[in-house]
Formats: sequence, C-alpha cells, structure tokens
Amino acid sequence: MADEIVLYETRYPAVIITLNNPEHRNALSSAMIDALMAAIARAEEDRRVRALVFTGAGSAFSAGMDLGELRTILDQLRIDDSGKVWEGALRGEALIERVYRLSKPSIAAVNGIAVGNGAGFLSACDLAVAADSARIGYTEMRHGIQAGMVILHLMRLVGERVARYLLLTGELVTADQAKVLGLINQVVPAGQLMDSALAWADAIAMNAPKAEAITKSLMCKFSGQAIAMSMTEYTAAPHISDETRSGLESFFEKKPAPWSFKPS
Repeated sequence: MADEIVLYETRYPAVIITLNNPEHRNALSSAMIDALMAAIARAEEDRRVRALVFTGAGSAFSAGMDLGELRTILDQLRIDDSGKVWEGALRGEALIERVYRLSKPSIAAVNGIAVGNGAGFLSACDLAVAADSARIGYTEMRHGIQAGMVILHLMRLVGERVARYLLLTGELVTADQAKVLGLINQVVPAGQLMDSALAWADAIAMNAPKAEAITKSLMCKFSGQAIAMSMTEYTAAPHISDETRSGLESFFEKKPAPWSFKPS
C-alpha cells in the first residue's frame, strides 16, 4: 500500500482517496491523474460508497501540476498554431472536470498546501474542510503558466473580484482566510480533519441516493460558469509559450523569472 501513488481506503459510507507522493508534494503527474481517475471510477461503481473524501499524504494536499515531469518532456511537446500543446495539462483539466461532475458528493480534506491545480482540485469538490495549517494559492503565472479550468471553479465559489485578487497576486491564503473568502466550508485542528470529513459523509449517507444524484446534476447545470464554458470549448491554457519555457527554466535553476520585479 505504501508504495501506491494513490491510496484507496473504504470507510463506509465513505471512501478515502489519498494522494500519496509526499516527496513531490502530491504533484498531479500523469501517473497520479491516471490513478485518481481509476479510484474515482471504482468509488462510483461501489453502491456502498456515498461520498468520496480526497486528501494528501504528508504535509501537502497537492502542489498542482508536476513541473518536474514537464521538465523532462519540454522539448518533445506537440506544436499547433497556438504553440506547444501540453497534453498533461489537458489531463489535469479533465480530472478537475471529472471531480466536479461526480454523481456522488466529494469532500476535500485539505491537510496542507494546495496550489495551482491542487487548489483547482479542491475547488471542484462539493465540500471542503481544511486543517488550520493549510495554505491555498493560485501561483501558476509565476512560472509562466496560464491558469485554466481553475478559473471557472474559483469564480464560481468566490466571485470575480476575489478571483482576480487570488489569480493576479498569486498570494497564498491561510485556511481561515480561505473560509472567509468562500473557498472552504470549515477549518479544524489537523488532528480533527478526517473525523470532520467522515462526519459529513455520514450526514450525506442519510440522503436518498437517486434524489442526491439528480440534485448534484442540476446544480452543475444551474451554475452560470459551467454553462458558459465546458472542456470542449477550453483550449487556451494547455499550451507552452516561450514565456512559459523561460519561467520554468528559471524555476528549475532557482533563479528569478525574467519578468520578476527588481526594485531600483
């Protein structure tokens, strides 16, 4: 179990799905995404599972896209009229969309830092409880990467003014700040995180399953942003520009990005 990149633990009526690559802060690599997709499919097929709880091993919920994986394939990316296409980013967007449209309720148990697509992942869940030590941020642009589907879910939760602040500053917010902003529902001491998430799963299990699935589907349909943008319409962010390359190279070499502000 310990060497599996995603852990699957049934705690009926819930299943706990743990991102299990703490050495890389549970980055969303291709292998991680594939394993998460498989775990989600397994949970949806199990009638005894009424809620999916997502959490991370170690000190991070998820550091977002696996930039180390991108480093190894940067020169091999497919090119189209818009630039170099990052297939891994498309897969990450598909994961967020999959979580958002789950037929069963999803709960993010945010144990630590959640940034980039990791923040997008928790934003796609129906409910979110965070340890008081958790930090959340949308830092993609600091590495020259355009934010993608995370924008949709961020704006859906917090509105345009707050979304612009979080995206444009890239600041990390505390768990308490995230609750005030509407990113998460509850903040608890780290030792109470999973108990809180499982208590929600118990409450969810009191619902009629078919009524719940229909209600979740209707909530997706009634979301203005979800109507305005779908995965088939979204094509901008999974491209690697020259700016992206220079930003990532600076990150890997631990140097300031070319566009970093340099006080006079």
